[in-house]
Amino acid sequence: MISRKYLFDGRVQGVGFRYATKQIAKGFDVSGTVKNLDDGRVELILIGEEGEISAFIEEMHDSPLGHHILEQDEFTISLPESIRGFQIID
Repeated sequence: MISRKYLFDGRVQGVGFRYATKQIAKGFDVSGTVKNLDDGRVELILIGEEGEISAFIEEMHDSPLGHHILEQDEFTISLPESIRGFQIID
C-alpha cells in the first residue's frame, strides 16, 4: 500500500472538480481526500495499491475533469493514519 499526493492546476475550482473526483473514487479501491487550496489548485491524497492509484489518475484524465487540468504534480508521501474512505475536505 502506498500514498501519493497530487496537486492539480488549471481551471480546477468552481467546476465541480472535488465532487467529480469523489464519484470516480467509488469505482476504485482507494482511500483519500480532495480539497481546494487557497492558491487555486486542488490537492488530492490517495492511499491504495499502485495499480489502483495509477488507474484512478488515468480515469481522471480520461473523464471531463481532464479538460480542466493544465498541470499535475505528484509526490509520494508517508501513509496518513487518519484517512478512512474518500472525503471532500472543505
